[in-house]
Amino acid sequence: MFRDKDLAQLSQRGVTRKVAEQQLEYLRKGFPFMKLEKAATVSHGIRKLNDKELEDYIGVYENSGHLEKVKFVPASGAATRMFKALFEFDELFRQSDHDPKVLYKEAYKHVKESFDRLEDFAFYPMLSDTVKKHGQDIREVMEKKGYHEILSALLGEGGLNYGNLPKGLLIFHRYEIGVRTPVEEHLVEGSGYAVNGDNCVKIHLTVSPEHRAGFEQLLGRVQEKYEAQFGIRYEISYSIQKPATDTLAIDEKNEPFRESNDSLHFRPGGHGALLENLNDMNGDIVFIKNIDNVCHDRVKADTFRYKKALAGLLITCQTKIFRYLEMLDGPSGETPALHGEIASFLGNELGTAVNKKKLAHAGDAKNYLYGLLNRPVRVCGMVKNQGEPGGGPFWTVNSDGALSLQIVESSQVDHHDPEQQAILLSATHFNPVDLVCGIRDYKGKKFNLMQFRDPDTGFISKKFKNGKPLKALELPGLWNGSMANWNTLFAEVPGSTFTPVKTVHDLLRPEHQQK
Repeated sequence: MFRDKDLAQLSQRGVTRKVAEQQLEYLRKGFPFMKLEKAATVSHGIRKLNDKELEDYIGVYENSGHLEKVKFVPASGAATRMFKALFEFDELFRQSDHDPKVLYKEAYKHVKESFDRLEDFAFYPMLSDTVKKHGQDIREVMEKKGYHEILSALLGEGGLNYGNLPKGLLIFHRYEIGVRTPVEEHLVEGSGYAVNGDNCVKIHLTVSPEHRAGFEQLLGRVQEKYEAQFGIRYEISYSIQKPATDTLAIDEKNEPFRESNDSLHFRPGGHGALLENLNDMNGDIVFIKNIDNVCHDRVKADTFRYKKALAGLLITCQTKIFRYLEMLDGPSGETPALHGEIASFLGNELGTAVNKKKLAHAGDAKNYLYGLLNRPVRVCGMVKNQGEPGGGPFWTVNSDGALSLQIVESSQVDHHDPEQQAILLSATHFNPVDLVCGIRDYKGKKFNLMQFRDPDTGFISKKFKNGKPLKALELPGLWNGSMANWNTLFAEVPGSTFTPVKTVHDLLRPEHQQK
């Protein structure tokens, strides 16, 4: 299957032959579909915190000064998709000999609004200055319907280059005293809920190698400003997606896809590859949130409160788990009454079904329950479903027939099965990627997170390379299969905490505007 030079290439990237062969096997045979039992709903898998619970959990978290907190932000995402509609419009506009009527096509209604409200974008002053450098006035260009000139100044290398930068470095928000990028908003967020006992906010950014310098330059300019503003200090660290997590692809003949020089073609393994980066983290509590899910200061209060509450819920749950693990390790560890109490806790609070046959065997029950408890813990915020694309919370059937709570993507479900499709469409909530994670065991030792993923939950997508079709492999998603065997709690959070920017038009939404 692999030539000698292929094996040398694999070795150079840190990929074993066994791993490469398994990737090809998945690409050729595909991944099994997730089996949905039902959607997780409020009181049936999703907790809805009342006012008292919210305040209590916030209090638990605010009294946890001894715990080390880290904010983990996947920040390597490029902004290309964010401007997809603008690129498509510009192409058609130029092909039509700059006919302004193109802007009035239904497909470009958001593009039209973006031009109509150009001055409402926080990056407008910089865009205006860029146009001015080319000897033009931006308002005059707009009056002449010079849409291509505007887009070139915004997206092109000779302008702001927004079409080639990562989202984290784009200007999102305008304030009385300046503007902010998403990565700056994460600094501000960190000051609101992730301050450690030594007054330090630890933020870890996963970035692309080619953009790391850009992040370092920006944060090098603004870090002291935010430290002075909030009376804290930041400890900012970086990592890149490891080459060993890149995956192979296959061609139409199900053979390894090769570059023009006959070498193996590797592709980034998706956000699931970041499990390696997360596994390198030190900390008792790790907050995970996407780079583009930030809001203006006007509406940050809910984000601060619910992040603290989710962390308090995590601590409360971990405290119970740790107590039970200590009891299992002690003199009462073989007691049937303790086993029954733990089984009830697992079923009622963690949604983990306990195998009654294993529980009945006294010799095995202790080790069995210990294994179910001694796992990383995650608390996942869930927002009410409003038609956003992406995964959601479901009860799924494991390979052993037991039910568990999982975040499931649409691509993991068999859409040809009417029953499964109906369950998928019945979801009441959506996954906004709002996680608080506990990655240490009750003795303070870090878990090896690689041991708790389900390798059978990856994705296969169809792509093109040099005009040739290929099948690409994505690793189990970071919050999907990569955390499949974590102890999981879902809690409802308000929609005000979910303000992603998937397209540039999203920046015109109220939550991203100054007023």
